[in-house]
Amino acid sequence: MAFGFFTKEKKESLNKGLQKTSESFFTRLSKAVAGKSTVDDDVLDNLEEILISSDVGVDTTLKIIERIQQRVARDKYLGTAELNRILKEEIASLLAENQSASLQDFDLPAGIKPYVIMVVGVNGVGKTTTIGKLSAQYKKLGKTVLLGAADTFRAAAVDQLKLWGDRNGIPVVSRGMDTDPSSVAFDAVKEGLEKKADVVIIDTAGRLHTKTNLMNELSKIRRVIQKVIPDAPHEVLLVLDGSTGQNAVTQAREFTKATDVTAIAITKLDGTAKGGVVIGISDEFKIPVKYIGVGEKVDDLQVFNNAEFVDSLFAGR
Repeated sequence: MAFGFFTKEKKESLNKGLQKTSESFFTRLSKAVAGKSTVDDDVLDNLEEILISSDVGVDTTLKIIERIQQRVARDKYLGTAELNRILKEEIASLLAENQSASLQDFDLPAGIKPYVIMVVGVNGVGKTTTIGKLSAQYKKLGKTVLLGAADTFRAAAVDQLKLWGDRNGIPVVSRGMDTDPSSVAFDAVKEGLEKKADVVIIDTAGRLHTKTNLMNELSKIRRVIQKVIPDAPHEVLLVLDGSTGQNAVTQAREFTKATDVTAIAITKLDGTAKGGVVIGISDEFKIPVKYIGVGEKVDDLQVFNNAEFVDSLFAGR
């Protein structure tokens, strides 16, 4: 049952977005337990293989298997018919441990204005699209939003952000391509403060040429923003492409080394069977997965709710 802000439409969108992951996983699980009545070592070995191939990640998979082994040891008569329920409970428990309290819709913390979000991630993960959708969601809730086009190394990134701004009626601070990204970020935050915007979202370059360059660039943007608002950015949102599976995990490692990432958005989950990567990323980095993308529409960028995610992953099972 959906609750709170989780409407029927959002739940249907989430179910549909996770359908490929769910079908792939449970088709293989059904084969693994075929002819088995109890959860024995063979079943657990097969389950381990299925979880790893679903991009849950090795360490997280071993953690889940260990928890199930403990439950099997407690209850000698545990049957394969109960495996789905136990697996669902253990994944839900793991996600709950690694998440901060679930957001109720696209909330902003009280008493911070403007709330400054710096968005990071490599090119092609859906970073600019996520900013566009996020800004539209904030505007729908009556918030005033300002965007900063500080990914100045790609003309397409600046143009794409302007397009989202025009579409949503949201101003974009831009100085065009090949300008200093930190100066754009500075101007955007300064304008956001002067205009009393509720939220300022800064797009940044998605290059990963070397960790040193990335770290220096992101650190410079942060320092410049802090000349306007000393405790900004209030959030560093890392955008990852869920369809890339373990590549997304690698990117998360690089960016968490380069800057103080405080939240994660995982996109493109609707086009992949690799949705298990959400579980692994949440577990490995202990950084809240704040948003997930489960489709093309603006409303398909959803606030991540761990209980609803697991419920949709196990829909009808």
